[in-house]
Amino acid sequence: MSECVGTATTSVLVNGSPIGEFHIERGLCQGEPLSPFLFMLAAEGFNVLMLALMEAGLFHAYQLERENDLSLSHLQFADDTLIIGHKRWLNALYVGCFVDF
Repeated sequence: MSECVGTATTSVLVNGSPIGEFHIERGLCQGEPLSPFLFMLAAEGFNVLMLALMEAGLFHAYQLERENDLSLSHLQFADDTLIIGHKRWLNALYVGCFVDF
């Protein structure tokens, strides 16, 4: 796994012309066969983290139903993650402290 992550190189177009290649230190190339599996590992870890923050009372999710205590804290699809909660600085602080953006 380290070989897949540590050996990739890429280049950027500047005004339509590529500049020199550089090594990618984090992540995988698009279309890499390991990408879906690594995403699932990270997504499950993030799910556990969000549940722990909510149980500890550190993150206040958006409540959908008050009588059934149904709330929504995050949605994940493909490579996108949407964090949903009350507009509070503490929500942003706690998620930012525990998640490496």
